[in-house]
Amino acid sequence: MDYRLFRAINLLSGRSAPIDWLMIFFSKKVRYVYIFVLIYMWFRNDHYRKVSWNAMMSTGVSLVLHTLIKLFYFKPRPFAKRRVGILIPSKKDSSFPSKHTVLVFAVSTSIYLYDRALGSVMWLLSLLTGFSRIWVGHHYPSDIIGSAFIATMTSMIVGRPAGKG
Repeated sequence: MDYRLFRAINLLSGRSAPIDWLMIFFSKKVRYVYIFVLIYMWFRNDHYRKVSWNAMMSTGVSLVLHTLIKLFYFKPRPFAKRRVGILIPSKKDSSFPSKHTVLVFAVSTSIYLYDRALGSVMWLLSLLTGFSRIWVGHHYPSDIIGSAFIATMTSMIVGRPAGKG
């Protein structure tokens, strides 16, 4: 099932240069949007500085979890076992969890906990980032879903707003 869904998405890559360009952009460059948003929030006011701090803490904890999982679990990337479309080069390390997806979901969930409007936009960007990682041939759908779950739960635990738990 995981491979079939991966294949259905990945087979669409390479057919439209503008869509491929967009997916490569989301896969490689959208992280700079997250950095810009965090910097903007840090300097905006005390409330948003706390949101930015929580997002950075959640990201740090999520990265530690990412590293620990990769130390004990190895899942070959799709292109390591099968012939698939790859739009950009990738490391041959474990496919699960997806570091890109962990990072963007940690930040977007942290923001969502405090600012639903901005958090929703950031979550949409996170979904597109995860989808793009499948599109470019680097991850299976289960890698993306699992990574999003890990980062979301971490952010909910680390950055829970006062009075909500």
